[in-house]
Amino acid sequence: MKHYRDIAGDGGSNIVGQVEDQQARLRRRLAGVRFVVAVVSGKGGVGKSSVAANLASGLALDGWRVGVLDADLNGPSMAKLLGVRGRTLALVGGAVEPPTTPLGVRVMSMDLLLPDDATPLTWQASTQAESQTWRGAMEANGIREFLADTAWGDLDVLLVDLPPGTDRLVVIAGLVPVLAGTVVVTIPSDISRLVVRRSITVASGLVAPVLGLVENMAGLFPGPGGAELAHEGGIPFLGSIPFDPDLAAAGDRGEALAVTAPARPAAHAFTALARRIRETLERPNR
Repeated sequence: MKHYRDIAGDGGSNIVGQVEDQQARLRRRLAGVRFVVAVVSGKGGVGKSSVAANLASGLALDGWRVGVLDADLNGPSMAKLLGVRGRTLALVGGAVEPPTTPLGVRVMSMDLLLPDDATPLTWQASTQAESQTWRGAMEANGIREFLADTAWGDLDVLLVDLPPGTDRLVVIAGLVPVLAGTVVVTIPSDISRLVVRRSITVASGLVAPVLGLVENMAGLFPGPGGAELAHEGGIPFLGSIPFDPDLAAAGDRGEALAVTAPARPAAHAFTALARRIRETLERPNR
């Protein structure tokens, strides 16, 4: 058995060449995308993916060409939320054609590659300790492959739904040539405020601007509101999404609330959120 110190150079694997080729493909795939926006929280359980899915639908209803990348490889939910779960992926011209929603939103998710509900994503290694060590690097490479090998086509915006954890935002910022901005999601609770505040700090330290904070499930908890947290973090407050059980029910059906129940207050809130983000992205010299 060889140890790493026994191998000269890259062992003949041409790793540098492989990475450079993948990066070139990634740039080509994103050449037709006007804006790449990361949707983050840092805190699990705030409904971030639901916000991302409904934001995507809201932008599509407003006339934009939209794509969504589910960057949560271990807990993917975007295919279900957007109603494309179970679709067969097609390889066209060396790239994967992502399935589209009735509104034309293009979706790529690890959920579309796993054979069934019970199949987890695992990292193969000789020991569990080594598996844990390599997990972060393998996740980053998996996201890079999704970006580089998906035929995104011409889009006005590609939303990247990131899993909980502040480190994921740094990873995606390093992968995407030009990240247009970040949308941070919270709920009115002290715990969410504590964790999400750290995400705001990380996002504010990146070159890409923080487009603003969204408060989800407004009215459900008696904790501090999103407007206060946004003020503390020095970022714009994009608005509140009122708590609505119909929102979760629509997500379970893979439907957008703005389509199935456009009169609901939550649907109006997502429409306003989509319009506000579009205006922010299109603002000259922002």
